Amino acid sequence: MTLATIPRSGLGHLEQRLAQDMAWLDLPATPWVPQAEFNGSEALDVAIIGGGMAGMAAAVSLKNLGVRVRIFDEAKEGFEGPWATTARMETLRSPKQLTGPALGLPALTFRAWFEAQFGAAAWEALDKIPRLQWMDYLRWYRRVMDVDIRNEHQVRNIVPRADHVELHVVGPGGPELVYARRVVLATGRAGLGGAYVPDFMQPIARERWAHSSDDMDYAQLRGLRVGVVGAGASAMDSAATALENGAARVDLLIRRTDIPRVNKGKGAGNPGFTHGYLQLPDEWKWRIRHYINQQQVPPPRGSTLRVSRHANAYFNLGCPVEAVHERPGHLEVQTPRKTFELDFLILSTGFLVDWSARSEYATIAPHIRVWSDRYQPGEGADDQELANSPDVGPSFEFQAKEGSNLPGLSRVHCFCYPATLTHGQVSGDIPAISDGAQRLAKGIVSLLYRENIEQHYAAMQAFSEPEVYGDEWVDAGAK
Repeated sequence: MTLATIPRSGLGHLEQRLAQDMAWLDLPATPWVPQAEFNGSEALDVAIIGGGMAGMAAAVSLKNLGVRVRIFDEAKEGFEGPWATTARMETLRSPKQLTGPALGLPALTFRAWFEAQFGAAAWEALDKIPRLQWMDYLRWYRRVMDVDIRNEHQVRNIVPRADHVELHVVGPGGPELVYARRVVLATGRAGLGGAYVPDFMQPIARERWAHSSDDMDYAQLRGLRVGVVGAGASAMDSAATALENGAARVDLLIRRTDIPRVNKGKGAGNPGFTHGYLQLPDEWKWRIRHYINQQQVPPPRGSTLRVSRHANAYFNLGCPVEAVHERPGHLEVQTPRKTFELDFLILSTGFLVDWSARSEYATIAPHIRVWSDRYQPGEGADDQELANSPDVGPSFEFQAKEGSNLPGLSRVHCFCYPATLTHGQVSGDIPAISDGAQRLAKGIVSLLYRENIEQHYAAMQAFSEPEVYGDEWVDAGAK
């Protein structure tokens, strides 16, 4: 039975319960931020760039606290984030019981959504959440929480001002200027850059290779000899997808002599880590994140078996790519153990902070302070990913590097993966996304209140709704 054939009555009942929960909690709060205009246009309290899971969790958290918020996403409606586009895993990697973006509302969890349609027995039988079913859940989340997302809107430039941020946006109706008091970047794993492409690929024609994050039709690999660089989750997903689409042979080119077995980050997954990491000294933050980077996250067992069940899949350990040469009709890929003749190469090499890769950051990029501007690790702990990470503040706000002069830079908040070194893993992945979204929302609310304190004080002074009318007693006089 597919989702389309399931009766909606159970889901309707769940939605009624969710609405009742929201009413009992008196959510969302009444909007309270003084409305503002800039250049004759009404300003948003907060604009969010990115309508995936993180962007929606941030939007609902802010809305629940009485903040007017709008999301801009370049994808078509229902295709925000990677789940129905570039992600290729069969199921999510996170345990099914994690509450994800539910923000403490039981009726908003994936489990509640699933059981309302399939029943408790089906939940008990479920191993991991199917990827496309997770996307269906997020589509439902958007609808029931009435998240304001403007799809097919691309932000071309972010221009901070002293008292607001100006967004240059291109949508279906053409270019427009959007003004907001605060802007949140909820732009995902590659949020401040893009895919990492090693130098050895620079001279190779683009039609000969792809990054695992590319939106590509894997059917074009039918009958080809395919190489996949890497051994992480995305490498296994890419290799399996190529095999399932009829690739003649797939060689995984793995730098290490063994595939990582233990997810060290999972070993730190407890409320103490989620809430205490932010307050750790710099030395401990760097030590923890560097150790996790060194150990690397193993690919899921299911994803690895999805590859190895194919007789034409080959795991080549100890084979870092040293050079790639384009030859007539094929690629020649050199490794210490063997030179491979391949028709197509897939890079599962992760992402990096690269401001030049994202033109919308051209205005703010030269001014943003990164960790290497203020912290130098001890000997043997160099880590380029960490060094390039933005040194964000307690509300995920960008901070200016020494000598910078860009008023309003701190009005832009980084709620995506590169904030991990400062805040911990709360700004992109399922396990603690609600904690991160609520931390962000509370921080922004505090900033919005403080910057308008004179108006709030004046409103308090002008407040005149009586609670006592004077007819409740009689003056005894001098008796």
